[in-house]
Amino acid sequence: MIFRRILFVAPLTLATSFGLFALASRSPFDPLAGILGDRYLTMSTADKEQLATQLQLDTPWWHQWTIWIGRAFGGDLGYSRAYAQPVSEVVGQRAPWTLLLSGTALTAAVLVALLAGIWTGLHPGGVLDRGAAFAANLVQAVPPFVLSLGAVAVFAVTLRWLPVAGLTSPGEDPSLPQTLRHLILPGAVLTVSVLPWLLLSLRESVRAAAGSDAVLGARARGLPETVVVRRHILPVALGPFTTVVGLRLPELLVGAAIVEEVFSWPGLAGSVVTAARELDFALLATLTIGTTLLVLVGSLLADVAHALIDPRVVADDS
Repeated sequence: MIFRRILFVAPLTLATSFGLFALASRSPFDPLAGILGDRYLTMSTADKEQLATQLQLDTPWWHQWTIWIGRAFGGDLGYSRAYAQPVSEVVGQRAPWTLLLSGTALTAAVLVALLAGIWTGLHPGGVLDRGAAFAANLVQAVPPFVLSLGAVAVFAVTLRWLPVAGLTSPGEDPSLPQTLRHLILPGAVLTVSVLPWLLLSLRESVRAAAGSDAVLGARARGLPETVVVRRHILPVALGPFTTVVGLRLPELLVGAAIVEEVFSWPGLAGSVVTAARELDFALLATLTIGTTLLVLVGSLLADVAHALIDPRVVADDS
């Protein structure tokens, strides 16, 4: 199964990058506006055309794609016009902060979903079950940017418990206490935005497994409840949960882009918005392909975990 999945990586990556350049060429944004800033309004049309030629902005998109993909195979990811530095440096500087934010949010969401999902699944109809279902469905309907703005308004502006944005306080160098304090609010928002699907899916999986004939038979044989839960319910319920975690990775990345923009978090997800707005092809292609590979790897790991956890699943190795 792993080998067959890996075979699809190369053609899918090529197709994704090709489609990205084609779609970006139809963007209504003028990359010169992002490059020049206020000078865009005062510069003459002839100077704009000359600058576009120098930057190869007027070349066909398919030609830009062939140049970029050829250099990428050689290890050169190109130069970012938006950040005025090589793409490899942009990724190296910003990737750790995105991994910190997204990894913290995903870990927290999985832990909360495991605790709440298993409990509510085993105790249907209770106060916690009804409250968790109501809260999850409510949060699921709220876009991440609304959650972000609401969190800023309540916890940063009104209560002043946490900083509004950024990685550190103005004028201070990054430090562990500063970073952790600034991570709390965006990390919590991203966790809450990802949590509903995980919690609800595990809750339903546990409930379905608890009502299966195998579990009813185990209880009829007089097995202790802890043994029934540990050996008959959880292995069956956690399998689909791992799949859902893998499938929600795109949602996590989209939410991270929005959260990073609202909280001015210096990560890669927010750079996607900048690269798309300024048609920074090299940076946009690198970030998009990196995201695609991350989703593919996450989905593969989730399927492998499902096959290992659930005894009913057999990996397709034919």
